[in-house]
Amino acid sequence: MDNRVVLGVIAIFAGMIAGAALFVPFVAVSYRRQGRLSVGRLAMWVAALVYFWALWAYTLLPLPDPQTLVCAGTNTDLFASVDDLRGAWSDAGGRPTALLGDAAFLQLALNVLLFVPLGFLVRILGGRGIVVAAALGFATSLFVELTQLTGMWGAYDCAYRVFDVDDLLTNTVGAVLGSLLALAVPRGLAGRSGDADPGEPRPVTVPRRLLAMACDWIGYMLTTFTVAVAVRVYLIYLADDRATAVDGPVSTIIGGGVALAVWLLAILVTGASPGDHVVRLRYTGGSMPVALSRLLRFLGGIGGYGLLDLLPERWSGLVTAFACVAVLAAVFTRNGRGLPGVLTGQELVDSRAPERSPVDIGQVDRR
Repeated sequence: MDNRVVLGVIAIFAGMIAGAALFVPFVAVSYRRQGRLSVGRLAMWVAALVYFWALWAYTLLPLPDPQTLVCAGTNTDLFASVDDLRGAWSDAGGRPTALLGDAAFLQLALNVLLFVPLGFLVRILGGRGIVVAAALGFATSLFVELTQLTGMWGAYDCAYRVFDVDDLLTNTVGAVLGSLLALAVPRGLAGRSGDADPGEPRPVTVPRRLLAMACDWIGYMLTTFTVAVAVRVYLIYLADDRATAVDGPVSTIIGGGVALAVWLLAILVTGASPGDHVVRLRYTGGSMPVALSRLLRFLGGIGGYGLLDLLPERWSGLVTAFACVAVLAAVFTRNGRGLPGVLTGQELVDSRAPERSPVDIGQVDRR
């Protein structure tokens, strides 16, 4: 397969994994800083993923053919672009509109504009100001420039794009401008309203429960993938058993088993799955012994899904069926308590509610 295609697929796959891995911490931080995850913040998160993927694609793609690669040069003169801009201004006869057709001016302007969304998102989503925006803008720009300079960190024999120190300056300026522009966004629209106490219990809604399930599934899949990759690396490079690593299901079974063990331990010890902890939910009530109810909640959630997923491929239909039943149960049961609540007779409440006074029971929003 063409090396460019391989590297492109790796880039896309890495971007997808990074987006999924960062989603769960983002939800957790939102619930602890804002008390909830608003539609506005979720939309901004999606916008951030799109932006970072576009940034990656614009600065590092397309990847060149190694057979026809022409090594690019470097620019270490910090203000070379300023000199180019002065020349463009002189050629334009002092007319600002004439600059719009000058390549040097457009290059500088685009380098600034490219990082404006970064500074904007740092303030809106992260709640950080100009200093953090400038530092992150500089660090991101440096990573991009070094990736180009090193030929995708050694994937190519030399740099395939020009390393330009002026890009570090213009990109950082763009991030600072984005941070300043974010100040114009009302706190309420930005999801940063300080009127509500983040520690105050909120109604338990069906979308909130589905979000917890999504976080559990993402976490389970990422854990399985990470462990499976580690097992394959061990089998190939340390145990010298490529056949087992490539053809056998060993790595997948071990990865899934470790992930299931982590989720089971979390539920048995804390009483809630990692996904429930992320959105601050817990189950309460019921007449079963604590250990039994927690085990049943595990089996009615990601545990049941994961155990079925470990079966041979011919049973894969059971995994899909279980997932569908779990989602439908969350949608159509009281407070979204789903299969775990049905199996244990427990109700789902906000974990911030008093232990003996769950304020959320009976409050259902099926929108």
